[in-house]
Amino acid sequence: MRLSGALAAQVARAICRLPGELRPRTATLGTLLDECGQVVDEVVVTYFAKPRSYTAEDVVEIACHGAPVILRHCLDRAASAGARLAEPGEFTLRAVANGRIDLPQAEGVRDLIGATTLYQARIAAQQTQGAVSRRLAPVKAQLIELIALMEAGIDFAEDDISVAPAAELLRRVNPIIDQTSALARSFIYGNLVREGFSLAIVGVPNAGKSSLFNALLEQDRAIVTEIAGTTRDLVSETAEICGIPVRLVDTAGIRVSNERVEKLGIEKSYEAMADADLTLVVIDGTLVRDGELVEKARSQGRYLVAANKADLPGFETLEGELAVSAVTGQGLAALREAIVDTLAPRGELELTGGFITSLRQQQLLRETSELLCNAREAIQLGLPHEVIMIHLDGALQSLGAIAGATSADDILNRIFSTFCIGK
Repeated sequence: MRLSGALAAQVARAICRLPGELRPRTATLGTLLDECGQVVDEVVVTYFAKPRSYTAEDVVEIACHGAPVILRHCLDRAASAGARLAEPGEFTLRAVANGRIDLPQAEGVRDLIGATTLYQARIAAQQTQGAVSRRLAPVKAQLIELIALMEAGIDFAEDDISVAPAAELLRRVNPIIDQTSALARSFIYGNLVREGFSLAIVGVPNAGKSSLFNALLEQDRAIVTEIAGTTRDLVSETAEICGIPVRLVDTAGIRVSNERVEKLGIEKSYEAMADADLTLVVIDGTLVRDGELVEKARSQGRYLVAANKADLPGFETLEGELAVSAVTGQGLAALREAIVDTLAPRGELELTGGFITSLRQQQLLRETSELLCNAREAIQLGLPHEVIMIHLDGALQSLGAIAGATSADDILNRIFSTFCIGK
């Protein structure tokens, strides 16, 4: 149980018997008491004095044994001693309010809690450590320098001193636009990492859809036989591909059929193709191709074609097909990477973690980029600096809203450190 606030240590002492005073960043062995002073549990009490705590307030953590009745009793005793139950996310909210972390780090904490794969957890951990903020810092610094240059040009306008000619302004604003736009686009991959996606596996009967489904899932979930049309209904499971959670959907083999149950299964297969983020068309690489299903997948959106049975004689691939073998595992690693890259190319993003996973951040970055483009257009048209400043100030506010507002003092400090105003 975690307590945060000015009375955290006082509440802890009221409900626990401790051998002495709590010392900052030191674990103390004590006992949890009931209302009558009887021992309920042996606990470890750790005290974190402000500001060196998660919330930048006094924090006490009481580690009990895991029995729910003991934990509930500890909460009830703390509440009776003057504490109250925290609201959802309140500890992280206090950390943001007290300047302990910024908003992107708080969003990283949220993603870390909701992670279902180790890759998701690693990306979220990078963001809790300030990966997004570090990437934004130089962009924000460049924008502040540009605004400072513009402010100086306005201040010296009466002296006919050209502090900020148009060519210099364009040279400075273009890289900022490029960086903010690129970071906004990284949300395509970042959202994929955070939310996962769905993959419909379709094909004609006996192409090996269910075998490939099992191979990607790394377990025998779908029934596999040599009899064509074994799969009659949708089979869905969640797997991990390149660290991203993926809902795999195995579908009924698509062919012309008059059998009622099979026809219903084929209808569901088409529905699964329409609903999925990506369609994987599986074909038998030892047979003549029928391009009708591939054309259907192409018309509905993003798709891949996997030529299965690469381990059999007579196998061949055509242009655009990925050679795989659900039996031997040949080509599965390349298929997994192609599945992710088809939806959102990773490039260096996967290695650096320098991408955003928050829709809020993407919207603010787009707004920043649009305002900067407006400023660039105003520069090219030769409009007064005051007009350009309106767009630049708006861009700085949008960019600052991602991690925290930028005060006018930041701009003033940059002006005085860059220009010798007094000379």
